[in-house]
Amino acid sequence: MATHPTTAEEKTFFGHPRGLYVLFFAEMWERFSYYGMRALLIFYLVQHWMFSDEESSIIYGAYTALVYITPVLGGYLADRYLGQRKAVLYGAVLLTIGHCLMAVEGEGGQQSWAMDWFWLALSFIIVGSGFLKANISVIVGQLYPRTDLRRDSAYTIFYMGINLGAALGAIIAGWLGQTYGWAYGFGAAGLGMLLGLVVFVIGKPALMGKGEAPDPVRLANRTAGLSMEWWLYLVGIAGVGVVWLLIQYQDLVGYLLMGAGAILVAYVMFTAVFKLPAHDRDRIFAAMYLIFGSILFWALFEQAGSSLNLFTDRSVDRSMFGYEVPASVFQSINAIYIVLLGPVFAGLWLFLGRRGLEPSSPAKFGLGVIQLGAGFLVLVAGSSAIGEGGMTPVLFIFLIYLLHTTGELCLSPVGLSAMNRLSPAHLASLIMGTWFFASASGNFVAGMIAAATGAEGVDNAGPERVLEVYTTVGWVAVGVGVAMVVIAPLVKKLMHLDTLKDFEDDVPGKSEIGEPQAGGTHPRP
Repeated sequence: MATHPTTAEEKTFFGHPRGLYVLFFAEMWERFSYYGMRALLIFYLVQHWMFSDEESSIIYGAYTALVYITPVLGGYLADRYLGQRKAVLYGAVLLTIGHCLMAVEGEGGQQSWAMDWFWLALSFIIVGSGFLKANISVIVGQLYPRTDLRRDSAYTIFYMGINLGAALGAIIAGWLGQTYGWAYGFGAAGLGMLLGLVVFVIGKPALMGKGEAPDPVRLANRTAGLSMEWWLYLVGIAGVGVVWLLIQYQDLVGYLLMGAGAILVAYVMFTAVFKLPAHDRDRIFAAMYLIFGSILFWALFEQAGSSLNLFTDRSVDRSMFGYEVPASVFQSINAIYIVLLGPVFAGLWLFLGRRGLEPSSPAKFGLGVIQLGAGFLVLVAGSSAIGEGGMTPVLFIFLIYLLHTTGELCLSPVGLSAMNRLSPAHLASLIMGTWFFASASGNFVAGMIAAATGAEGVDNAGPERVLEVYTTVGWVAVGVGVAMVVIAPLVKKLMHLDTLKDFEDDVPGKSEIGEPQAGGTHPRP
């Protein structure tokens, strides 16, 4: 494959390949559908299927955890067999089916005939995300030569599409779902995903042959009457069946995370201790420290879609300009803040770096965790000030999302960068996979923490219980964050930045590892 596009392929739009804008709109609509559905999911579980707050939070946590596990497998199948384009296309088809199935409501309640269709819908969405999520951003990188100076701006444009879709999905689908009915909200999410699929199919020529299968001949080889490509599609359908079981028995997801996580960490540490030179070993230790810190961060950050969403619905005065805003719409705030503040933080780190004042990566992690905890404490203070039984002013919802977003901007992009910098060339994908696995674990733990706000399974336990939990986790986060800042110099020493060599050009695909994500979808593209 040619490194540079041929003359016939050099058609650009505002200085970038047309394929970038195809991927921009396809991913924007995919994020529209995902975040539109996500904004409604906890309410759908509690109000339509009649699960308790505790049960709903555990289901929500298992769902989001599986969304972050499956891209590891989807990325592997794309790299080895399907290629990124076909993986994204197949994932989009599965996602479209899943989002459309979400509109099948039935009469509600856990005994409804439609309950099995709901589990099936979640399963299609989870597996579809696995095929699409990690692969579409890889195609963005493949549109450019490795030394092309436009790469950073290309990912910035792509990143804006992600967050634009996330914000619009929460606003439009959330508003429709809570104002006119679940089917309208989920239907809008499904329509968004269908539009993304159409854009991706029509825009294929603009991709200039990028993201195709590494070995088309092997992919076309037939076994038992079917090509390998179709066997892989059947593997995806079988995966839907496996996930259908896991999502109904959430304990299995917990055991899967614990077992696989223990094996993964043990393997990484064994490799670091026994197979790497001293400096590389120390860098792996530093990377693992950051990975474990990220689990705590995401476990608390991901209260946004579950317990904080319910608190906003039940205990916040959501009247704005004479109109009561549906709680799900507030899920758009994080993505909007990211778009507004992302460039500010990028400029801030550059400004401080030029003056030798930029905090180290471990220190930024600590600052991120402190801001996360402070967000909870600000909400608790605002709610306590109004007295028992009053409604919390909506201002404090904007403040908690502001502090959580600034904390995220200190941690998530920094974490992705640190994983790439600290990983030896032959362990780059494994370490990045461990980072994503930590995100999955954090999401599952988030469900457990949210369940604690349900007061031992009693539905709608009241704001006092929620604020009690938020007070605890807020102070814990602040304490842990301060400790991380204090020991940051020691962790920085383990990174051995003075002897770090740039080997990026020797690692195929390394610059595409990791995906810029929408607000709340860490690790952030």
